[in-house]
Amino acid sequence: MSMMIALALTAGMPVDLGYAQIPDATKEAQAAELMAELRCLVCQGQSIHDSDVDMAADMRRVVRQKIAAGEKPSEVRAWLIERYGSYVTYDPPLSWATAPLWLAPLLLLAAGLWLARGSLRRRRRA
Repeated sequence: MSMMIALALTAGMPVDLGYAQIPDATKEAQAAELMAELRCLVCQGQSIHDSDVDMAADMRRVVRQKIAAGEKPSEVRAWLIERYGSYVTYDPPLSWATAPLWLAPLLLLAAGLWLARGSLRRRRRA
């Protein structure tokens, strides 16, 4: 398949990067890693790498085009977050809006430890 893409690129034919890989293996690996970190806005439970809906294909196309053009994955990720919001990534950046997402596990862990400590104290007294 990648041979067909390389031929299409050299012939000047358009290649649909939503469904085809970048001929450069290093750039394709960067794109694939980034696509696995981005959430499909339609499916929501799948990454754009795994989703088959048209919206995910459009997002894969953008990622591959930008990576093939020489942009860094972090720049592409930042562009997508700016365009679609932090919900597009499985690893949202820390901000006031996402702080509860980052702090909730820590607060729940602290509460669990506090409850376990109280339970152990009661058992020792009895």
